[in-house]
Amino acid sequence: MKEQVIAQKVGSRSGSVGKSRSAGLNQRPARREAEPLTVRLRALVGYVPKALKIFLLIAVAALGFLGYRAAAAASFFQIRTVETKGLNRASSEAIETAVRQDVSKTGVWSADLTEIGAHLERLPWVRTAIVTRVLPDGIRVRVTERQPRAVVRTTAGRFLWVDEDAVVLSEMASTDPMPSFFLRGWNEEDSNAARTENRARVIMFLEMQREWDAQGLSERVSEVNLLDVRDARAQLAGDDSRIEVRLGAQDQGKRLKSALDTLDKLRQTPRGPYISYLDVNQGKRVVVGMVNGGHSIDGDEVDDVASDSTTPTVTKSAAEKVQPAKVVNKDKERDAKTRNATKKPEQKRT
Repeated sequence: MKEQVIAQKVGSRSGSVGKSRSAGLNQRPARREAEPLTVRLRALVGYVPKALKIFLLIAVAALGFLGYRAAAAASFFQIRTVETKGLNRASSEAIETAVRQDVSKTGVWSADLTEIGAHLERLPWVRTAIVTRVLPDGIRVRVTERQPRAVVRTTAGRFLWVDEDAVVLSEMASTDPMPSFFLRGWNEEDSNAARTENRARVIMFLEMQREWDAQGLSERVSEVNLLDVRDARAQLAGDDSRIEVRLGAQDQGKRLKSALDTLDKLRQTPRGPYISYLDVNQGKRVVVGMVNGGHSIDGDEVDDVASDSTTPTVTKSAAEKVQPAKVVNKDKERDAKTRNATKKPEQKRT
């Protein structure tokens, strides 16, 4: 008999292949190292289109802005305290009210400090206002006040304090110190042109005040009329309150002194009580205006007496020819009596 050999089938479950598979099932796969998160995000962004990237950036910025607005408007930043410094005449209540009104809508964090300062500088007596934050809920205001420099007499007879910028501050109170003299000729219109004119008036007024104070002349002046700064006029005070001195546009200190010296010397003459004005806007000569029966007449020209200690020489004019009515009548009476006394009596006829 022939022996039969049975060939082993490849792939048999009982063969070597099956053993190798079963052996492979028992082996664990090798671990991969974990990649950093940033690397993964970069890889992910690389697959995103450019337009989508721009959209995402805009969305993130919008969310950040909204978050900032929400944080700024939160109750944490709502204003609770207002601190003021440098106040003397300005109203602390008015300043606090203005600050709270401006900050209530935005909160302290996002408040516009420049705009608040500009608002405060429109209040009376406030010249400058420096505004700072005191986080989380406070505002500090440091004020430099305006200083009253002159008193203006208006056409309605009101007396108002103004500063060097021609800003009206308040009415003059009975307890306020009396100024050397007042300022007239104020432009009371509410316009930029009026403010420019008034500022020029205040500058000239302060220069006059400084110079006249130094020369001891201020006490003899009641007020200065600067309606036209090219034709400044001073109204005298006291017993000379009816006399006006016309000073012109320059050298007001020298001209006022010249006019007062002339007036003092003419006081010793019969014309003294009847002087109406002195015009020193005519070079080196002083024109003296007289009054007769309440009406002023043409003035006499008087030599400059600023450097002359003698009695001023008055030239002939219409004023010299006019005498007060009472004086003329007395002269006539005196002349009549003299003629009657010297007249020889007539002899009686027999």
